[in-house]
Amino acid sequence: MSVAKILSIGRLCGEGRFTWDAASNDPAPSLQSRCFNMLLRLLPFKKQLASAEAVQAHVRKLALQPASHEPTGLVRDVEVTLTGMGGWPVYYTAPASGHEGCNYVMFLHGGGYINEIVPAHWRFVGEMTRKARVSCVVPIYPLAPRATAKDVVPATAELLRMLLEDAGPAKVTVAGNSAGAGLALAACQWLRDRGHRQPARMVLISPAADASVSRPEQVAIAARDPIQDIPGIVEAGRLYAGELDVGHPFVSPLNGAFRSLAPMTIFAGTRDLLYPDSVDLAERARAVGVPVELHLLRDQPHNYALMPTPEGRRARAIILREVA
Repeated sequence: MSVAKILSIGRLCGEGRFTWDAASNDPAPSLQSRCFNMLLRLLPFKKQLASAEAVQAHVRKLALQPASHEPTGLVRDVEVTLTGMGGWPVYYTAPASGHEGCNYVMFLHGGGYINEIVPAHWRFVGEMTRKARVSCVVPIYPLAPRATAKDVVPATAELLRMLLEDAGPAKVTVAGNSAGAGLALAACQWLRDRGHRQPARMVLISPAADASVSRPEQVAIAARDPIQDIPGIVEAGRLYAGELDVGHPFVSPLNGAFRSLAPMTIFAGTRDLLYPDSVDLAERARAVGVPVELHLLRDQPHNYALMPTPEGRRARAIILREVA
């Protein structure tokens, strides 16, 4: 069944069933959200993804001037420790008042696999640490094209496996946004395929689940998307794929198997050209018995759950309850 057909008959509710009632369940976007969408169009994000050449130029610039991954925006009441695991920098955060008895969140940042973690990600990590009183584990995974999915996915999964072992009875959630959400899903598939246990839940914010970006309806959605464009996403996916095909589940985990995965909470908005993949992901996971909650909001952009809007704040409130 096509995404368009699915959306014509329903929305995914908390029990994992698809129903749709736009008038009563999907209110119009807030004024702040509409203003934020206009602001996003004035920023350079979409230009950086307008063509393969633009992405290549951006990657060359980052190779000459690598971005910092140091925590920015955590503010007070959060302790940070930097360690190295498997050759990667890995940050640990904890409430300044102590982390005894805390649950854990592994957070995997977005950025199309070519961009470093940014202050907005760190603010989200800080919010989870302070308000949900969790300890966050933030791997600084290497970026494409220097590193590709063939190595990044297994290494991320191994870090998650070690965290699950070390956490004992504490709850472990894996959360990610955009490319980080795709990486989280691929890592959980890797764990399942090798007989390791799953985290308590996956929190997937605007997941990048299919690097091919090949659905016909995505062309029209891209025109409304204030942040992303198809040529650049396809090129970033190609760089991340390396010697793998872009359809490989490490690169496009929507093509992987969904049986026996952790329960999922997914956030997506209809101004995000990737949102049809979130709908498909939710349906495929539910079809094999995986509990899914899909929070799909009208006219919300990519990564709306991390944005300073009423819709973003409501999404983060849900996430804080899930990870606490």
